[in-house]
Amino acid sequence: MVVITAGNPALAAISSYCLSSILMTVTNKLVLSSYDFKLNFLLLAVQSAVCVVMLEAFSALGLVSRRKFRQEDARKWFIVSLSLAAMIYTGSKALQHLSIPLFTIFKNLTIIIIAYSERTFMRGSPVTSLMMVAFGMMLTSSLVAGWADIASGKTTKGSAGPIVSYGWMLMNCATSSGFALLMRSKIKEVGFKEFDTVFYNNFLSVPILVVASIVMEGPEAHRVYTKYSDPLASSELHGLLWGILLSGVSSFGISYSTAWCMRVTSSTTYSMVGALNKLPIAVAGMLFFDDAITFGGVLG
Repeated sequence: MVVITAGNPALAAISSYCLSSILMTVTNKLVLSSYDFKLNFLLLAVQSAVCVVMLEAFSALGLVSRRKFRQEDARKWFIVSLSLAAMIYTGSKALQHLSIPLFTIFKNLTIIIIAYSERTFMRGSPVTSLMMVAFGMMLTSSLVAGWADIASGKTTKGSAGPIVSYGWMLMNCATSSGFALLMRSKIKEVGFKEFDTVFYNNFLSVPILVVASIVMEGPEAHRVYTKYSDPLASSELHGLLWGILLSGVSSFGISYSTAWCMRVTSSTTYSMVGALNKLPIAVAGMLFFDDAITFGGVLG
C-alpha cells in the first residue's frame, strides 16, 4: 500500500484512473448492451488502434515522447499485452451479461486475491489489520448489494444463463489479478514510463485482437453488417460509431492512467482504487441503463 498525501503524485494518478475507469465502463456498457453490439474482439481492436494513433499523433506534435520500438522490449512485454486483452475481453463479456452493480461487486472481490498474491509472489507489503478491515467492509458491501440484485431478478441479461454469465465474471477476476501482477513486475523489469506502456500495451494487442475477431466473430459480423446495411438503421449506426469512437478515446485515458497508477503505487493500491468507482458506476447503471434501483443495491 502507498501513503497518499496532497503532494504525492499517487493522488493525481489515482484520481485520473478513477475518472477514466468510470468513463470506460459506461461507454463499453453503452456500446455492448444499448446497441446489441457483440463484436467484442473487434471493439477492443479498434480501441487499441485508436490509442496507438492518438499517441503517435501527440508524439508527432511534440506533446509527448516514448522510447523507440525494440523487439527485445516487445518480447518481454507481449505477455502483458496478452493478459490485458484477456482481462478487457472477459470484462466486456461479463458486462454484456451482468448488471453494472453486480459487475463492480465482483471486481472488488478481486482486490483480495491481488493483495495476497502480491505479498506471496512479489514480496509486497504485508496485509495489515487495517487492510483486513477494508476487505471485510468491501465483502459485506458486496453481499448486501449482490443480494439486492438477486432479489430483483435482474442479475443477468440476454439469453445466456447464470453459468455463462458468472463464468465470464470469474474469468475476468482471474485475468484481472494476473494482469495487475504481471504489469507491475514487467514495469520494473523493462523500465517503461507511462507512454511506453501505453504504446506497447496497445500496439501488441491489435494483431492479437484482429486475429481473434476474424476467427471467432464471423457469424456475428455478418449479423451486424446485415442489420446496419439497412438504410432505416442509419441513425442507429451513427450512434454506434460515435459510441465506438468515444470508447476508443476513453481507452487511451485508461491505458495511460493505469500505467501511471501502477508505476507510482502498488498492484494492491491500484486494485483497491477500483473499489472507489463502485458508487458512481452503479449510479450510472441505474440512471442510464435498466439496472434495478433497490435499497440494498444503494446501501451496498
